[in-house]
Amino acid sequence: MISSLSKLALSSNNLTGVIPASFGNLRNLTTLYIYENQLSGSIPQELGMLSSLSDLELSSNNLTGVIPTSFGNLSNLTTLYLYENQLSGSITQELGMLSSFSELGLSSNNLTGVILASLGNLSNLITLYLYKNQLSGSIPQQLGMLGSLSDLELTSNNLTSVILASFGNLSKLTTLYLPENQLFGSIPRELGMLSSLSDLELLKNNLTGAIPISFGNLSKLSTLYLHMNQLSGSIPQEFGMNNLTQLKEFELFENQFTGHLPDNVYLGGLLEQFTVEENHFIGSIPKSLRNCTSLVRAGLNGNQLTGNLGESFGVYPHLEYLELSNNKFYGELSRNWGKYQKLTSLKASNNDISGRISPELRDATQLYVLDLSSNQLNGEIPKELGNLTLLIDLYLDNNKLSGHIPNNFGMLSNLEQLNLARNSLNGLIPELENCKKLWALNLSNNHLSKFIPLQISNFHFLQYLDLSQNLITGETPQQLGVLDLKTLEILNLSHNALFGSIPSSFVQMLSLRSIDLSYNQLRGPIPNTKAFREASIEAFRNNKGLCGNATGLKACPSTISHNPHAKRGNKFTKLILALLGLVFLIFIIFGIMLYVFPRKTKTKNNLEAKHQNMFAVWSYDGKMVYENIIEATKDFDDKHCIGVGGYGIVYKVVLITGQVVAIKKFHPLSANSVVNLKAFTSGSLEKVLNNDELAQEFDWAKRLNVVKGVASALSYMHHDCFHPIIHRDISSKNVLLDSKYEAHLSDFGTARIMSSNTSYWTSFAGTIGYTAPECAYTMEVSEKCDVYSFGVVTLEVLMGRHPGNLISLLLSSSFASSSHDVLLEDVLDERLAHPTNQELEKVVLVAKIALTCLHTSPQSRPTMQQVYQKLSNWKSPFTEPLCMITLRDLIDLDNLN
Repeated sequence: MISSLSKLALSSNNLTGVIPASFGNLRNLTTLYIYENQLSGSIPQELGMLSSLSDLELSSNNLTGVIPTSFGNLSNLTTLYLYENQLSGSITQELGMLSSFSELGLSSNNLTGVILASLGNLSNLITLYLYKNQLSGSIPQQLGMLGSLSDLELTSNNLTSVILASFGNLSKLTTLYLPENQLFGSIPRELGMLSSLSDLELLKNNLTGAIPISFGNLSKLSTLYLHMNQLSGSIPQEFGMNNLTQLKEFELFENQFTGHLPDNVYLGGLLEQFTVEENHFIGSIPKSLRNCTSLVRAGLNGNQLTGNLGESFGVYPHLEYLELSNNKFYGELSRNWGKYQKLTSLKASNNDISGRISPELRDATQLYVLDLSSNQLNGEIPKELGNLTLLIDLYLDNNKLSGHIPNNFGMLSNLEQLNLARNSLNGLIPELENCKKLWALNLSNNHLSKFIPLQISNFHFLQYLDLSQNLITGETPQQLGVLDLKTLEILNLSHNALFGSIPSSFVQMLSLRSIDLSYNQLRGPIPNTKAFREASIEAFRNNKGLCGNATGLKACPSTISHNPHAKRGNKFTKLILALLGLVFLIFIIFGIMLYVFPRKTKTKNNLEAKHQNMFAVWSYDGKMVYENIIEATKDFDDKHCIGVGGYGIVYKVVLITGQVVAIKKFHPLSANSVVNLKAFTSGSLEKVLNNDELAQEFDWAKRLNVVKGVASALSYMHHDCFHPIIHRDISSKNVLLDSKYEAHLSDFGTARIMSSNTSYWTSFAGTIGYTAPECAYTMEVSEKCDVYSFGVVTLEVLMGRHPGNLISLLLSSSFASSSHDVLLEDVLDERLAHPTNQELEKVVLVAKIALTCLHTSPQSRPTMQQVYQKLSNWKSPFTEPLCMITLRDLIDLDNLN
């Protein structure tokens, strides 16, 4: 009975394991569906024995190995889908012998080699999908002879030929996808002969020359993507003439087009997507665009377009995105923009727009981004903008706006960036009490007065704050002292009228890296933090008398300075002196007692010392241990020497606790050892990455070795110690590099020994920007906190800087479903050349591991033992070129555990 089976459909059943070779015995089988499962292993050669098979679909599994040569025996096969697997090797020659083929899908694999010329013999082929592989070389001319072909997709390979004129013979072709290759040369005019073509995508290549005039004949064309090439010339007038009446999506951005936008290209009235950004178009917007009521997305920025903005656009009920920035538009904002009910992003910066901001914008309630910066807008900011509750980014900077900032801006609870700088705004800074997601606030170069509102201290995500060039005043202890902003990186309060001293709470701003307090009336010591110590004198210039440990500042006096409270202080002077005298007398009496009872005290100390491990993390006292070593060795007497090495002498030391230890005393420094000592004392990972010269020497091989070294250390601490040790402060400043760029963990002051495998709760410790979310918010501590911090440090090694906002983006719930994506190559350290092919595999693996370690759920993060094992095996999870790998791709891969 089974041998007579003609159709076997097992798709979408979560099947695992391998495809049984016994399937080859089902000689009457005509249809075999096993797609969308979790099958692994290679495709058995025995499937080539199914001589009656016409439809074979094994797509969306985890199959590996090569395409079986036995498939050449399947003379009746019309459909073969093997896409979305991990198949490798070249396309087998035997497939070119199957003249019955109508559909062939081999996309999203790891296939290499060239596209076989023999595929041009498949006279009945309708669909050919080869995209997302590693195919290279030229496109065979024979493919252009496939008269029945309707769908051809060769996206994302390494094809380097020009587009063949022979494609013009494909009269039935409806879809031609050739994007993301390395195609060069001009677009052949023969493509204009593809009378059935509805979708043509040639984006992301190296194409040059003009758009062929013959494209005006493509009357069924719905989608034309030519963006991100090097095309030039103007858009042919022939695009109109009532021929391209079906055109819906027209993408030409990032080319070198010139001339005017033709008026008759939009006559069809179906246009939904029109983006010609970053070209050299001139003139006004075509009048026909006003009538494209179907428009959903329009991108015109980065050209030299002109015209009255209030008259150039119509009403677009479906419009979601409008980008007009960096042109020469003038006139006033149209009231019609408030009628764009679906508009989410409106950008018109860097133009010459004047007049007032239309209050009618309040009706565009779906706005996420509003950017009208760098124009000539005047008048007050309409309070109606406070009704746009979905706003994330609001840019009105560099205009001529006046009046007060609307108080209801404090109700914009989703606001992340607010920039109103370089206007003529006055009055108070509003209470932005509900803007708790704000991470960038720039109100500089206005006429804002009075004090800094207390609510700014509640912006726990604030990283950039610029209130400079205003009229802000107030006594600093009351105003600046409330700014307990632990994530703040850039602070500019210069050119105001602030007075008093800088509050001590500034030392809690651990992320602060840039400060400017110049041109105020501040006095007294500056906080002893890195941002202040490394700031230039320009950051403190023109104040009343700041002092401290910074270049150009005077040292603060050690004695008590004169101040308005000095008289009150003098009242306590005599009392303090009397107390000091009493304490001195107590010390004398205590000294006599020690002299009388020395042996008893010594015996008691010895007994107590026996129960204390002087080298334990909890009780380690370097000064006490050093004094005991000096006493035990009689100041390093030779009789205690047990060995001499190239770098120092080793002594046997019996401590008062009874412990026997070996102590190495290094030789006096030579010229060479000074270099080594300097590398040890100042060679932290943080300093190497922050120094351009050192960072360039810190190549990919060294960086990968450092990541592996840190992983090894943490794996040992977590899994190989008798009681696991949690470091709790893994950061780039606590990773030291020796002269050979070997990594060493330092600063165990916050470390904890785990008495069991469970987590526990403790007070906050660690460095802001590296601490796991659960540790920061719930004070829960486990080894997974170190894993998260390791992920941050690893990203920092790859990027050459702290990942900052990238982590917030990656951890956001909206990232997985967002249309925005980040290429891996865009976040790698720009100071280094791209990794070589061999290095790239390791870089991709390290990036994947880092992202896995940053999972919001501690249970979903790998252990450091798993991480170290992965780094020891160096098996890359990705085989695509760097330019195609996105962070979402890496996140979407299965977890390490």
